[in-house]
Amino acid sequence: MKKFLLFSFFLASCNIGAFDEFVISDIRVVGLQRVSIGSIFTIIPINVGDRMSQDKISDIVNALFETEQFNNIEIAKDDGALIILLQERPSISSIELDGNQALKSEDLLKGLEGAGISEGQVYKRSTLEGMKSELVRQYASQGRYGASVEILTTDKPRNTIDLKIVIDEGKSAKIHKIKVLGNKIFPSDEIMQVFELKEGNWFSFLSNNDRYSKEKLEGDLENLESYYLDRGYLEFSLESIQVSISQDKRDVFITMSIFEGEKFTINEVNVLGDMPIDEEVYQPIIESLKDTTYSQAQITSIEEYFTSLLGNQGYTFAEVRGNPEIQESSNLVNLLFIIQPGNRTYARKINFSGNFLTNDEVLRREMRQFEGAWASDDAIENSKVRLERLGYFKEVNVETIPVPGTEDQIDIEFSVEEESTSSIGGSIGYSDFGLNLGINLADQNFLGSGNRVNIGINKSIWQEAYNFSYYDPYFTKDGVSRGYSLFFRETDYGEFNIANFLTNSFGGGVQFGYPINEIERVGLNLNYEKTEIDEGSLPAREIKDFLTSEGNIFETLKAQIVWSRITLNRGLFPTNGSSIDIFLQSTIPGSDINYYKVNLRNKFYRPLGFADLVFGFTGELGHEHCIIF
Repeated sequence: MKKFLLFSFFLASCNIGAFDEFVISDIRVVGLQRVSIGSIFTIIPINVGDRMSQDKISDIVNALFETEQFNNIEIAKDDGALIILLQERPSISSIELDGNQALKSEDLLKGLEGAGISEGQVYKRSTLEGMKSELVRQYASQGRYGASVEILTTDKPRNTIDLKIVIDEGKSAKIHKIKVLGNKIFPSDEIMQVFELKEGNWFSFLSNNDRYSKEKLEGDLENLESYYLDRGYLEFSLESIQVSISQDKRDVFITMSIFEGEKFTINEVNVLGDMPIDEEVYQPIIESLKDTTYSQAQITSIEEYFTSLLGNQGYTFAEVRGNPEIQESSNLVNLLFIIQPGNRTYARKINFSGNFLTNDEVLRREMRQFEGAWASDDAIENSKVRLERLGYFKEVNVETIPVPGTEDQIDIEFSVEEESTSSIGGSIGYSDFGLNLGINLADQNFLGSGNRVNIGINKSIWQEAYNFSYYDPYFTKDGVSRGYSLFFRETDYGEFNIANFLTNSFGGGVQFGYPINEIERVGLNLNYEKTEIDEGSLPAREIKDFLTSEGNIFETLKAQIVWSRITLNRGLFPTNGSSIDIFLQSTIPGSDINYYKVNLRNKFYRPLGFADLVFGFTGELGHEHCIIF
C-alpha cells in the first residue's frame, strides 16, 4: 500500500506529523522534462541508505524550491522507496514584442534579459508582472502616460511557452506650461533659453521639443544650476519641482521654485597639496582668478588644467578638486585647489590589438609615448591622433591599465578596427572610336607595410597608358619619406579624329618629404618627362611647321617644393580639422619648355553640433606662367 504526503510551503507543516521514519532503499524522481535527473540528485540533501525523517522532507522541499525550476513538489513513500513527483515550470521558447516604436525592441529585450527573462530561461509570472510595471514606468518617463502592456502566453510542446508582449504606447504628453518661481535677477524668458524642453508652439512638430521626458527635464535642471553657478550665484538651489498632468493625460505642467542667492566674487586662491611642478608655471593662472566673478565652469577648467599639467609629467592618476569657501558677510569666496598627484607612473608596455593586416611596426612608429618613459597624457593622445590620421582604421581607442602589484607602472592598450585600404577597378566600354579597356589597382597600406602602391593600365584603339607609383612614408626612422613614379603613354590622335600625328611620352619622378613638426612637412619632388612627336603621313601644315621649328623631341625636368600642414582628426572621412598644401613648381633651366606655377589647396571640416552633420569646405587656387628665354 502506497502512502503519499504532499508538501508545499503552506502545507508541509500539517502533513509531516503523520510520517514514520524509514531507511531509504531507492529514490525515484517523476515528472522531469527539461531538468536532468543528475542535477536533482545533486540538489537534494539525501542518499540511498539514509534514514528518512520529517526534517529531511522539509530540507528536500526547500532545496528544490530554491532552484525556482518547479511549480509543485510532491513527496511519496512506496515501501522503502522515496518518490519525488515534480511539476516543472515552463521555459520560454520565444519572445515577441508588438506595438513598440518609441522604444527599440533591442533595448526592451535587453531590459528583460537583465531581469532574467530571455529565451531559454524559466518562465516566472511574478517576474513578468514586475517587468510589466517597469515597462509602463519607462513609457511614463517618456511622457507616455497612457501606455499599457499586455502579456500573452501560448503553450508549446515539451513544457515550453511563447511570450508575446503587446504594447500600446499611447500618445506622448506635450508640455503646456513651464513656470519658474523665485527668480528675481534673471527673467523667466532668459532662463528658459537654457532648457531643452519648451512650451508648445507652431514649430514644435519639427523639433518635438514640447514632448515631455523625465531624462530631458533632469538635464534641464542641471543646465539651470550651471547657468546660475557660472554667473557667481554660488548659493543657488532648486527648492521644489512639481510635474502635473491633465485629466486626459495629454498636457504636462511643470512648476519649479528656485532660490537665487547673492552673487559672489573670488577673493583668495590657494593650492594645497604635494605639487611636483614649479609654482611659476601655474601661478599666472591662479592670479587671473582673483577679483573675478565666481564661475563653476571656470573652476572645472582649472581643475582640468592641473590634471592635464600633472598628467603630462607622468602623474596619470592625479586628483584635483577645487573647493569654494564662502564668506557670506562680504559676498566673497576663497578658492582652495586640493592637489593629490599620486605616484609618477611609467609606461611598461604599449600593446596593439585589432590590427590583423597592418604590421605592429606601422603602428609603433606613430607612437609619441615610449615604453619605459613616464606616461604623458598629451603624448598618448597625440599617438592616438596619429593612428587616426593614417587612414587605415575606422576607429582607434586607447586605455591605460595599471600593472597589478605595482603603484607606478601602467600598460597602454591601443585597440583599432581596420577598414579596407585597397581598391581595384576595371572598365570596359565601346564607342565610335573602338573598344576601351582599363584596370587600376591602389593600396594605401600595401601588405600591411604602410606603403602606398598604385598601378594603372588603360588601353584603347587610340591610346595606351601605363602608370606605377610607390611611396614609403618612413624611408628613414626619423620620418623622412621617399616615393617614386613611372609612366608611359602612347597616343595616336589620328584614330581619335583630331589630327594625324602620334606622341610617345614616358617619364618618372622621385619625391622626398621631411617632417618639420607633428603637423607640418616640407617636400621636394623631381620629375623628368620626355615626349616624342611623330607627324605621321599627310600632317597638318601647323603641326609640320611647329615640328620643323621646335623639333620633335621635348624633354622637361621639373622641381616642386611642397609645404603641408595637417590637423585633420582622421585620414579618411575627417570630421574636424584642416589641411593646407602649398605647391611651387618650376621647370629647371635647360628644359625644352619653361614655366612655373603656384597652387594652394585647402580642406576644412567642423562638426555642426547636431544630427552628426559636418561642415566641409574644399578649395584650390592656382597661377601658372610661361617663361620665354
